[in-house]
Amino acid sequence: MHYLSLPDYKLRMLTCDHPIPPDQYNDQVEEHLRVTEFYHASQIGVVQNQKALVDALIERWHPDTHTFHLPIGECAVTLEDVALIIGLPTDGLPVTGMTMSSFSALEAKCLHQFGVAPRKSNCRGCCIKLTWLRDLKENVQLTDELSIHSIGHYSWGSACLVHLYRGLCRASRYNYKEIDGPITLLLGWAWIRLPYLSPLPREPHSFPLANRWRNWEHGDRRYRYLNLAHFRKAFDELQEGQFVWVAYAVDRVDPNIIPAEIYMQSIVWTATIPLVSFECIEWHATDRYRRQFGFVQGVPRPVLVNVGNAPRTPAPSSNILQDKKKYLKQKNSTHLLNGTLILN
Repeated sequence: MHYLSLPDYKLRMLTCDHPIPPDQYNDQVEEHLRVTEFYHASQIGVVQNQKALVDALIERWHPDTHTFHLPIGECAVTLEDVALIIGLPTDGLPVTGMTMSSFSALEAKCLHQFGVAPRKSNCRGCCIKLTWLRDLKENVQLTDELSIHSIGHYSWGSACLVHLYRGLCRASRYNYKEIDGPITLLLGWAWIRLPYLSPLPREPHSFPLANRWRNWEHGDRRYRYLNLAHFRKAFDELQEGQFVWVAYAVDRVDPNIIPAEIYMQSIVWTATIPLVSFECIEWHATDRYRRQFGFVQGVPRPVLVNVGNAPRTPAPSSNILQDKKKYLKQKNSTHLLNGTLILN
């Protein structure tokens, strides 16, 4: 109980290490994870949050442009970051379709898929509680192999990114005190682009890149206590050269640790397109941060406010389906960046 001897009461924090590794996936589960392209994301360990850094990033977020406004220019989390930091597929069909709004529809789907249905007490609205799914993990038998294989056809990376954008937009409002979404992606992006503001990486040669900072709090306890004023000051005084624009060059990331299937989808990483995940539609404005892809920054196109007229908190009367159809057509006509490359 070494923490009891610390003179500062605030530093008396009991931590728990896990000397026994977690259970390995059985062969069937690993096969399904690889087929659905969720295997890499499933390998990400626990990445401790740094709340003060997240708060400082939210203060720099501009909801209309979907970019962070820093003294050295605009920047943002992109599909490239999603693919390399958390290993999700970024090319494929948009994650959208019909949703189940009644318990009876949910019950019928579970009976078809699992052979058993949850009780109403196991659900919250049209969502199933994870505790019920965990109880099934030992004996569940998937009856629809076709649906398993079809999961890998979707752009789950785009869905992940659109929910991060939506979470940042909501959190930037004056009356919001919380943020949801893939915070591990946001932290990984900040630590890769601003390495002097990151904790000590514990696994620098692992993939997905988020695992560089798996359990970072065990090796860099000081970092956990940095406050909002520290990161605000760092952003205010940010100089050119401190932000890593081209973060995944061979001198920064060993290309041998990146799986081939991740690089095969790189064609869409510079696309200027709407990102779609059911009712969430947000713009992937790569023309505003061309330097992140090695290009000279030019004048970006005009800002599209409230893409597809889909409000950020949609009302039941919103005609979201028509908006999605219009922007899915735009998604199919991808606009890729081209121009003058920056030479070192």
